[in-house]
Amino acid sequence: MSTASVAAGVRTHIDDQLWARLPADIETRFRPIVDAVAEGAGGRDLARELPRDAVASLCEAGLGSARLPLADGGLGLDWPAFTRLLVAIAAADANIPQILRGHIALVEQTLTTTDAGFARRWRDRIAGGEISGNSWSEAAGSTTSRAGAELSTDADGVLRLNGRKFYTTGSIFAEWTDTVAHRLSDGVDVAALVRLDQPGVTVVDDWDGFGQRLTGTGTIVFENAVVEPVDVLPVAERFAYQTGLYQLVLLAVLAGIAHAAVADAAAAVRARSRVYSHGTASRVQDDAQIQALLGELAASAFAVDASVAAVAEAIEDAYGAALEARDRPDDQVAVDRARRLAGLAEIRAAQAQSFATGAVQQLTSRLFDALGASATARGAHLDRHWRNARTVSSHNPVLYKNRWVGQWVLHDRLPQALWAVGTPSPAE
Repeated sequence: MSTASVAAGVRTHIDDQLWARLPADIETRFRPIVDAVAEGAGGRDLARELPRDAVASLCEAGLGSARLPLADGGLGLDWPAFTRLLVAIAAADANIPQILRGHIALVEQTLTTTDAGFARRWRDRIAGGEISGNSWSEAAGSTTSRAGAELSTDADGVLRLNGRKFYTTGSIFAEWTDTVAHRLSDGVDVAALVRLDQPGVTVVDDWDGFGQRLTGTGTIVFENAVVEPVDVLPVAERFAYQTGLYQLVLLAVLAGIAHAAVADAAAAVRARSRVYSHGTASRVQDDAQIQALLGELAASAFAVDASVAAVAEAIEDAYGAALEARDRPDDQVAVDRARRLAGLAEIRAAQAQSFATGAVQQLTSRLFDALGASATARGAHLDRHWRNARTVSSHNPVLYKNRWVGQWVLHDRLPQALWAVGTPSPAE
């Protein structure tokens, strides 16, 4: 059997587990595309080739509208099912769920908002195939209390955006970007959806991280870009569980990386003919030490996957409570329950992050213990799993999360709903 056949067989075995709990129609719709995406993932990383075709194919199949109800042209997936789909895609190419992270949050805003006009307008755009990237962060210019980018009104009454953003994940693939700016008229930080194909917007793929290299996480410069007033919302009025949702997408990426690393390590072991004289078998795949190591790695991937599934359940609970509070705004019990479940979703995400961050980094490093030095060759692409895991774990660093969990355990204190990155504000 050829090496390619062995690799395909092992990946199919792993992938069967990923798709097993998804509805059959979702597997039929997406699996052939995801399989094709997986075939070129290592080569794209090596060549630093953005996965434009892969993103387009998945969005054409309905990935961008998967959370929308069937009546709105979506696929009607709940969070547990949608998360399983994201994990399967991340196992094929870890960049892709992160590319859509900002878009996924926009979809959730349309599902939970009290603004019927916003919901209708954006659900129609999303169902029509349009997607949004993200551009909240700035490498310089922002403080912990306000964005550096500014939104102002010109002499003709047109809203204009000026500023420079970094970590603009997914925007280079999208029609829109979801950005944050300081509104000068009232001093409030707002989220604004900005059309990218207009004068005054420049998108640059200058992300130079050693992992997750194909997410389009680079620079956007806004120079008097036009923003529609109806597409502006104070950040504090966004759906309450957004931080947990953002982290869930990154956790799904980590789970996908773990599954892919196990599949690739197993394929490499099965294809390996050279052995060490002090091993326990004449074939590497029959060596008890190697079998034990692969079993340990697979167990770790399983545990990471289970923790991510638990976070998806918590996000689903928060979503349901948010809808109840939206529809019953005068019911204080419903409002308090929504607030609490949003906080608990963030706690569950932090707990999973605390475990998965270390587990996946260790897994993607230890896979090399099962192989020879040839496995470190750039053409083998195996290093991308550790690089990607290490890089994606640097977003929303786990260092700051365990304290939140500890405060919740000790004092039933829920985490800060919104936080920011920047230089300390003058008042601090």
